[in-house]
Amino acid sequence: MNPNWELKNCCKHDQKVFLATIGVFTVVILALWRTFLLTPFKLITVFLHEASHAIACKLTCGEVEGIQVHANEGGVTQTRGGVYWLILPAGYLGSSFWGMVLILASTNLVTARIAAGCLILSLFIVLFIAKNWTLRGLCIGFIIFIAVVWVLQELTKVRILRYIILFIGVMNSLFSVYDIYDDLISRRVNSSDAEKFAELCPCPCNGAAWGVIWGIISFIFLCGAIYLGLVILS
Repeated sequence: MNPNWELKNCCKHDQKVFLATIGVFTVVILALWRTFLLTPFKLITVFLHEASHAIACKLTCGEVEGIQVHANEGGVTQTRGGVYWLILPAGYLGSSFWGMVLILASTNLVTARIAAGCLILSLFIVLFIAKNWTLRGLCIGFIIFIAVVWVLQELTKVRILRYIILFIGVMNSLFSVYDIYDDLISRRVNSSDAEKFAELCPCPCNGAAWGVIWGIISFIFLCGAIYLGLVILS
C-alpha cells in the first residue's frame, strides 16, 4: 500500500486518537511544567540531549569520557577528539530528533516495544559511564519504570506502553524547544552550545541567532512527527 502523503480522508479513528492524545499530553505537560511531577521526564530529556552529544562524538571518532545529568536540569558530556562543530549542535537537535522518533514509534505496538527496548538499552549503557548519582538514579529508575510498564502491557489488560512512549516523545519535543529558547535566546547563557558554536562558525550569526535556527529545526521535527504519524495511521 502506498503512503497516504496527502492525508486523504483524514481523520480516521486512530488518527483522531493520536491527535487528541498529543493534545491532552501537551496540555498536561504545560499545566504541570513547574511541578516536581515532570522532573523525571525533564531529566530524561536532558539525558537524551547529553547522549546525543556522546553519539555525535563517537560517530566522528572521538572518545566519551563521561556524562552527567544534574537535578537542576543541567548536564555535561565530557568528550575528547571528534568533530567539535558537529558535537555541539547534536545535543539540542538530537534530543528533538529522538522526540520525533518516539512519537512515531508510538503509532504501532511493535515499534513502541522496539523504542522501549532501545531506551532501556541506552540507559543501561550510560549507567556505566555516568559520572554522578543523579544520572545513575535516573537510569535505574527509568529502566525499572519502562520494564514495569512493558510487563503490564504483556501480562495484564493495562495497555499503556504506546502512550508512555508517546508521552516521553511529546515531553522531549516540547522541552527541547523550550530549552533552546530559555538557554540560547532569552537568557543567552555564555557557555551554551550555541555560543560555542558561534565562535567556531565563520558565518556572522551569534549564539542567539543559532538558537533561533535550532529552535525552528526542533519545531519542524515536532510538526514532522505529527504529520508522519498521521500518514502512518492513515
